[in-house]
Amino acid sequence: MKLVVGLGNPGPEYARTRHNLGYEVLDSLARRFVDPSCAVARSKFQGLALEAEIASERVLLLKPTTFMNRSGRSVAEAVAFFKLEPARDLMVVADDIDLPCGTIRVRAEGGAGGHNGLADILGALGSPQWNRCRIGIDAPGIIPQADYVLGRLTETQEPLAAQSVHLACEAVEHWCRDGIASTMNRYNRSTITNNA
Repeated sequence: MKLVVGLGNPGPEYARTRHNLGYEVLDSLARRFVDPSCAVARSKFQGLALEAEIASERVLLLKPTTFMNRSGRSVAEAVAFFKLEPARDLMVVADDIDLPCGTIRVRAEGGAGGHNGLADILGALGSPQWNRCRIGIDAPGIIPQADYVLGRLTETQEPLAAQSVHLACEAVEHWCRDGIASTMNRYNRSTITNNA
């Protein structure tokens, strides 16, 4: 069993915001890998959960509904329930202001990098050793960070973000099949441009 968590905030007012790109990756994975006859998310682990089969692996797709800053509660519940080993079995997908829009970065461990959702997961699991896929959203510049991440993508960012969501889905599939080292080797070199 693998657990793939997409971070975001619940509610229509947060849809299509930069901070919800983790949710968008989960939605895209569900469209690709969940049987349409079973594609109704259940309330579980303080989130919305769907089971999928990705690269012959049983995978739980989980969107915490605790709001971003309390994502760790949801993740820790699911990890404990399935007795998962986070370093091997957990992938968290989140936005990142330190990466350019149109890029992703896959890591086997690390800090929160100023991301409140990742920080809460770090605290809940008590270890930095779990996989994460970060999706670039550009630096906020002079806009206050909270306003920026909760704002909507610009017209220029939209196509780049859509392509990076697609790439993140591919990276998750690769991770399920080939593990984290192979996924980092393949996807950390990728940069997307409008011409891609």
